[in-house]
Amino acid sequence: MRIYPLVFKHVFTKMDPEQAHHFAFNAIKIAQRAGLTKVARKFFAPAPKLNRTVMGIDFPSPFGLAAGFDKGATGILALSDIGFGHVEIGTVTGQAQPGNPQPRLFRLVDDRAVINRMGFNNEGAERVAARVAGARQELKSDYAGTRPVIGVNIGKTKVVELEDAVADYLSSTRQLAIHADYLVVNVSSPNTPGLRLLQSVDSLRPLLSEVGQLADKVAGRHIPLLVKIAPDLSDEDVADVARLAIELELDGIIATNTTIGRENLNSDAAKVEEIGAGGLSGAPLKQRSLEVLRQLRSLVPAEMALISVGGVENATDVKERLDAGADLVQGYTAFLYEGPFWARSINKDLERML
Repeated sequence: MRIYPLVFKHVFTKMDPEQAHHFAFNAIKIAQRAGLTKVARKFFAPAPKLNRTVMGIDFPSPFGLAAGFDKGATGILALSDIGFGHVEIGTVTGQAQPGNPQPRLFRLVDDRAVINRMGFNNEGAERVAARVAGARQELKSDYAGTRPVIGVNIGKTKVVELEDAVADYLSSTRQLAIHADYLVVNVSSPNTPGLRLLQSVDSLRPLLSEVGQLADKVAGRHIPLLVKIAPDLSDEDVADVARLAIELELDGIIATNTTIGRENLNSDAAKVEEIGAGGLSGAPLKQRSLEVLRQLRSLVPAEMALISVGGVENATDVKERLDAGADLVQGYTAFLYEGPFWARSINKDLERML
């Protein structure tokens, strides 16, 4: 019998979702600090069969944790220990900010989905950078073989005007790039006013170009650079982003972020309307995320990495994304529903499938 679903049903569903997230995440971090996850690492670790090289980086598994779960880089070691092949932290902004007013995280249990309007709540690039640096050093010393990978996802500070967005992203890049295994420019969250306007090619070109140049300069090495896009882009806009990625020789694209759509949900429509604005993630996003992945794979060269995220719940979903052309796959929302053994379960099932 699986214990976590019972805990989720009888304990976490009775708590505010954001409070439940902090409670569960803190429990994992406490276990790590007590040495428990390190002792159990062999139980959780992906099999060598799952190792793969993407963007010149060795990943212990194609499956990792999407940005949003660990915004402040406080649990990289713990999350690595429980089986994620990579942990993408953030979104981190140039300046610390509290995010949007609470409540700002809502469950749609009947849809295995979540609506969030967190608003990039984080402690700012300077403080987060120190944690990423420390975690990267510990991973290097702790893992004899292929170590888990750290991705860093950066976004725009809310109070910064759009015309100053490039400088804001560069501020984060200057502090974080040297510690990242790869860097992601997030222009697709629906929870920062105006942010998605940066997905237009004319806005993206200077942003990605300048971030990429600065990242390599401050790190003294090439930092793989990716852009994360929304599922709500039209197919024409997706194609425009693909062409720009080729033009700028980006290392990859992450598809997709949360959606502002509310179509075909099982949850009570009145409840969904009462929740209001925010990005929807989880199972309802599965089909569109897969469609965008397939479109991108048909447009970009094989050497350009595609990371697929959105509606990934199990190893079957992961394999479907890999078969559709993804180089790596990420999950997040199902982690809230499945619990701390989720990554291990996916890795074990993937090992059998592959």
